[in-house]
This record gives sequence, structure tokens and C-alpha cells, in this order.
Amino acid sequence: MSLQTTSNWFRHFFHVVSNIRPLVWICSYVCLMPVFALIYWWLPDSQFRIPDNAGTDFGSWLYYSIVTITTLGFGDYTPAHGWAQAVTAVEVMCGLIILGLFLNAVGSMKSEIDVESELEKQRRVHYAMEKDKLLKSVPAVLHNINKFLAYCYAVTTPESKRTGIDAEYNPDFSFNDMCDLFKPTGLPFDKTRLPAVERLMKCSSQTSLSLDSLETRVDLTLWPELLENCFTFVANWQMFSSFDVLSERAIALLPKGESGSEEVAESKIASEIASWKDGTDFNEHSGMREIGELYHFIKENAAVARQLEAAITKVANS
Repeated sequence: MSLQTTSNWFRHFFHVVSNIRPLVWICSYVCLMPVFALIYWWLPDSQFRIPDNAGTDFGSWLYYSIVTITTLGFGDYTPAHGWAQAVTAVEVMCGLIILGLFLNAVGSMKSEIDVESELEKQRRVHYAMEKDKLLKSVPAVLHNINKFLAYCYAVTTPESKRTGIDAEYNPDFSFNDMCDLFKPTGLPFDKTRLPAVERLMKCSSQTSLSLDSLETRVDLTLWPELLENCFTFVANWQMFSSFDVLSERAIALLPKGESGSEEVAESKIASEIASWKDGTDFNEHSGMREIGELYHFIKENAAVARQLEAAITKVANS
């Protein structure tokens, strides 16, 4: 066996014994006492110098074993001949070795505790820093989410039912409720006269960018639920917009081959939405595929937006 191999073996050995808990070594230390007492009991009494009137039962040898392994050596019982001296020497060596391994295990455990304590301190500092960054972003993110839900409300509510100030998105809306998506939103904060669907698309893009930026700036792995919802919202928007499902101009939603002014096209599509009775199984030839994609997008991402709002509020209040 080469020197390098021997060195590696000892390194591995001490690595293994260092990972043994101190309690194991203490138990081993205590268990050796009756084991050696039993051996002393088996040995002939002539192997020892025993004080006058001293006992030679198991209890007496257990006492001798305890005195020996702890290296107290009171001298009342003394090994006088070969076997007794050999066994006594072995017990003393075993006691010293186990005590050494026990102290090594205690030192290893202390180092482990110190390292874990330092890591926990770093985790707390990291958490505090990331939470501070998150809290600074919360107002802007919640503002975008609330605007997105407000535009979802406008798109999924007929104009005659929009209440403006008390607007609240209804997740149970039907496809027919989207018949006025080309009408202005009527929301107090929206001063434009642009179609609700166009405002929703722009707000979706802004919200997606806001959440994507949040994922970049803040370590959201500290809040798995928040990270998952951010990722889902951004992924849904990317898949939706990447197919050019809806352009900024409502005229792009016309089925291929249709002609006429934008207002006529919007009116035609709105009528088809209001009278749609075929459920939500849209196909490419129905002329409603694009609106159907929008319907499912709102259903999915509005639910995610609400979960995001709850998760962010929970973190901010914790």
C-alpha cells in the first residue's frame, strides 16, 4: 500500500468517525464497562492482587472496570499477571481512544453548528434584502395587476352592465358577455376612447414586462408560489401574443375575406359573439377562433393575476 493510499484511507476514516454523533461514542464508552467487567470476572482471581475481604463478584469487577476505563486507578484492585495486565491495558486504550473520538465528534458537531448558524444568518440577511427589493416593487406590480383585472372586467362585461367605479372582474363570465369588447372601457382611469380589447392587450404587455422584470431583480425562489404565478402569467402572455392572436387594431379580428369599414366589422363580430351558442370549442373556420383564444387567455391569466395579488399581499404583510 502506497503512502498516498494510506493517507487517503486515514482521511476517509477520520471523515467517517467525525460524522458519528457524540452520543454514540458515549454509549460505546459506557457499554465497554460491563463487557470488560465480564472478562475480569472470567479470569482467575490469581491474576489480580485483591485487597483482603474484597469481593470478587461481577459487581466488584464492574467497579474495577469503571475505575480502569476512566483511568482513575485507585490501586485497590491491581492486575498482577499477564492476562489481567493485557486486558486492563486494552481497556485503558479503548477508553482513551473513545474519549478522543468523542471530543473529535463534539468539535465536529460544534463546527457544523457554527457553519449552519452562519448559513442561517446569511439566509436571513438575503431574505431581508430580497424582501426589501420586493416591497419596493409591490406598488407598481399591484397597480399593473389591478389595471389588468379592470380591463378584463371591461372586456368581459357588456357595456350596459359596466358600473365603472365598483367594477369587479367576474371569473364566471360567458363568451357572450364579451360582445362589447370593441367599445371603450368606461373605466374612470381610462380617458381614451380606444376599444377595451386594445387597452387589455397593452395592459397585458405592461403587466408581463413588470412581472418579468420582478423575476430578474428579485430572488423569487424564496417565495415559490409567487415565482410560479409570475412565470405562468408571463408564459401565457408570450404564448398568446407570439401567435399574433390579436393585433392592436380590431379590424384584424375579421375572418379572412371579410371587407368593410372598421366600425362595420366590429359590429358584425360583436353580433356574432352575442349570438354565439356553440360553447367554447372554437375552430379555425368559425371566424371566432381569435376571440376564443382571447376568452381562454382572460380566463387563465385573470385567475393567475388574482393569485399573484394574494401572494404579493401575503408577503408584504408577513
